[in-house]
Amino acid sequence: MTTAPNPIQLQKHLKGVDYPASKSDLLEAARKQGADRDTIKALEAMPDRDYDGPNAVSQAVTQR
Repeated sequence: MTTAPNPIQLQKHLKGVDYPASKSDLLEAARKQGADRDTIKALEAMPDRDYDGPNAVSQAVTQR
């Protein structure tokens, strides 16, 4: 099991995302921003739903 990414780093990799955003939108943005493997894995582990903002994403990543 990987540790949750640093919330600041996570949001850096999601820069420019328009919310609400789907899980796939977030993964695409993170990959384009060069997110590391742990960040991608954390996003992949989130529930498949729409997220209304950065706080919702951070919360979903830390609740795995």
